[in-house]
Amino acid sequence: EVYLAESGGGSVQSGGSLRLSCAASRITYCMAWFRQAPGKEREGVAIIGLRGATLYADSVKGRFTISQDKNKRTALLEMTNLKPEDTAMYYCAARESCPAIPDLTLEMHKYWGQGTQVTVSS
Repeated sequence: EVYLAESGGGSVQSGGSLRLSCAASRITYCMAWFRQAPGKEREGVAIIGLRGATLYADSVKGRFTISQDKNKRTALLEMTNLKPEDTAMYYCAARESCPAIPDLTLEMHKYWGQGTQVTVSS
């Protein structure tokens, strides 16, 4: 079992930046960020896995950066050049086992935080 808690959401204007943080209750090797906008399905944003391997959704490549502290208990999501379409509830997620190649399959993530809201105005 792992408990996850997100922080750092807020409201910014288009082009602005935010940093999200996810704190885990224990060492967690694979940590991911998902988001869900109103009326839309939850989608994967970024994941950091074994040996720091990362994977990003095409929509955020070049703008978002995921990282993890050396203690493997905190994951950060640095978001730059934010767009109105990035507006969503952002969730931190973890899975039971860490694959060799990171993937953002929703069903494989068993543990979820409560979410933090990100709102980007134009």
